[in-house]
Amino acid sequence: MSITPDSLMTLEAYARFRKTEKPAIVAHRRLRSVRLGEHLNLQFEDERTIRYQIQEMLRIEKIFEEDGIQAEIDAYAPLVPDGTNWKATLLIEYPDPNERRRELARLIGVEDRLFIEVEGQPRVYAIADEDLDRENDEKTSAVHFVRFELSAPMRQAVKAGAAVKLGCDHRHYPAHVQIAPETLASLAGDLA
Repeated sequence: MSITPDSLMTLEAYARFRKTEKPAIVAHRRLRSVRLGEHLNLQFEDERTIRYQIQEMLRIEKIFEEDGIQAEIDAYAPLVPDGTNWKATLLIEYPDPNERRRELARLIGVEDRLFIEVEGQPRVYAIADEDLDRENDEKTSAVHFVRFELSAPMRQAVKAGAAVKLGCDHRHYPAHVQIAPETLASLAGDLA
């Protein structure tokens, strides 16, 4: 199902929905989040997480006019996976502002060094920030949008239960983690 202005709730309806459904949405987002080491968090998006994000932005900004609603859809809809990929929001998390500034300077290019490794298949690197001009020689951004494009054999292997590793081979942040089975089951649902 694609996200259209007609498929979104009014601000009033969303306010009622949010009161009862927010815990379920938070649990869904937590299920689809993968921590990579101490400081990288990838939140894998799907139609449900993006729909929630759009509704939240409309609520926060009190947007109810058609052009504003469409602008929010246009901004976030590209983050919904299309059946051949996984899309994620990468959050680089350092609570201390001084440490964050120092580490963002050290981690320039980290978003391009993220990879997915499906058992028995070659490594696939992230395609980062496709719609944004992010060239900054002094530091990387604390938020990036990444896409992992999976070949047909990779998608078939994931759906058949293959293990999947998420990793980073940036020289200042080498890390990898096996994606938990329950998270992988949710991500497999994104694949055609």
